Amino acid sequence: MRQTVIEAARRLGLKVNVATLATPTRTAAQAAAAVGCEEARIAKSIVFVADGDPVVCVVSGAHRIDPARICEALDCTEVRQASPAEVRAATGFAIGGVSPLGHQVPVVIDEALLRHERVWAACGDGNSVFEVDIRELAERSGAAVVPLAAEDAPQATG
Repeated sequence: MRQTVIEAARRLGLKVNVATLATPTRTAAQAAAAVGCEEARIAKSIVFVADGDPVVCVVSGAHRIDPARICEALDCTEVRQASPAEVRAATGFAIGGVSPLGHQVPVVIDEALLRHERVWAACGDGNSVFEVDIRELAERSGAAVVPLAAEDAPQATG
């Protein structure tokens, strides 16, 4: 799956720094520790189901996603976090390795993540990450950039 993400980045003309690590990177805390950055620079990708359709929501590892904000951004009435089986079916990735690239699911990026120039994101498995310019990622991937983070809870979940 790592190669799928690398090829997707190449097709978009993104310059990514890929790291495959000996330690797991399935959580924002693990990824931050492995690459030596703060959790806020980890771009965690979480799959939600919005009015029956999957969407990949990308938020800082220091935040959690507010489902109501997903509804506002996508003009939907119902949203829930996808099950592990739904995540794999929609993206081809397992939870802990979901990338913002390398699948056909729409991507929504939290605007707060753009406070950082470069971020680290999952690269298709639980031990690989890639560093990328978040603005270039948003622009070249066609991702929507909207407020997604919960205002009252800066801790990471998922």
